[in-house]
Amino acid sequence: MAISSKLKSFLDKEDVEYQVQEHPLAYTAQEVAGEQHIPGKQMVKSVIVKSGDHFMMCVLPAIHLIDFDKLKALVGNGDISLADEEEIAKLFPDYEVGAEPPFGHIYGLEVFADRKLQESEEIAFNAGTHTDVVKMKFKDYLRLANPKLADIGTHI
Repeated sequence: MAISSKLKSFLDKEDVEYQVQEHPLAYTAQEVAGEQHIPGKQMVKSVIVKSGDHFMMCVLPAIHLIDFDKLKALVGNGDISLADEEEIAKLFPDYEVGAEPPFGHIYGLEVFADRKLQESEEIAFNAGTHTDVVKMKFKDYLRLANPKLADIGTHI
């Protein structure tokens, strides 16, 4: 497989430097980080959460989990849970479930990124498949995705 056409079109249109690398089939961000020899703090995972019928994307380092208490306090709603695979497939028809790149704004989702990501000059993330990863500068990601930076994670 290769980078999804929707993601490639978006990145190319924005004229941002990025690299795509193929890796053996891997389903978790930590597995991808291991396969690509990327530090876990630089490998980004996108986690889709919902509050009622409202979906949001949380972007965290592979070595972090969402801290639901922090997220609930941030959004001011105590009714937040993980989206299920069927919901994710409907939200992101262009990507393999679980391989969503951290650009939820393309699909109208509010995006929260953990502040810990600021500690890395470069990040890597799924390219829409479970066999491809994109690497780019974190500052470019911030410019393109314009996420709300917040403390939403906790180290594993």
